[in-house]
Amino acid sequence: MKGRLLLVEDDPEIARVVRDTLRRDGYYVTWSTSGLEGWQDFLQQSYDLALVDLMLPEMDGFELCQNIRWNSDVPILIVSARKEDEVKVKGLHLADDYLTKPFSLAELKARVESLLRRWRRYQGKPAQENKSEYAGGLTLYWERQKAERDGSEIPLTAKEFDLLKVLAQHPDQVFSKNELYRHVWQQADAEGLHTVTVHIKSLREKLGDPVKHPRFIQTVWGKGYRFIGEPT
Repeated sequence: MKGRLLLVEDDPEIARVVRDTLRRDGYYVTWSTSGLEGWQDFLQQSYDLALVDLMLPEMDGFELCQNIRWNSDVPILIVSARKEDEVKVKGLHLADDYLTKPFSLAELKARVESLLRRWRRYQGKPAQENKSEYAGGLTLYWERQKAERDGSEIPLTAKEFDLLKVLAQHPDQVFSKNELYRHVWQQADAEGLHTVTVHIKSLREKLGDPVKHPRFIQTVWGKGYRFIGEPT
């Protein structure tokens, strides 16, 4: 097997041709028919590359690429009929390559192979430290999904750690409640915004992080939340 690929495409004719071509070429291919399904599939197993259409139901390709990038450095190839320069530029800020429809299958295979070569070279580099430390005594262990404050473990739930992870791994970036709910709970539900509020409140209490004078999670009024912890 040459690699595991995630194909997110809602047009069944295009998807079947691409899937069958890549499978014949030796790849394992998972086909998702919507952005939300693609995000759920991405979280269920590891992939070497994602091919993402932009005009998808439930969650568009831009949001899916953003969710993948917040979670992983896996290469992303956008495959879209959108040809406007501003769309391509926006896409390339999130993905590694952009292929416009219609395309030749030979070019598609060449793009996939090129991205995989670069990804495998990148993976050959020494692994980064698997923990982060911040002023105020906070230490986050990414692989073990564990948090400590002044050497004592903080009893976070899985969702609380996931929230803290996406915030802390993208410091100073403001995340809306909707973005956090879609990313952590993998659902598109307006009622989920209250769920985010409740979990952020619980997370702050466990971190000992007051709303008025935060050291870790800051509320950006009218927009959402961001992580302001100072690395040590």
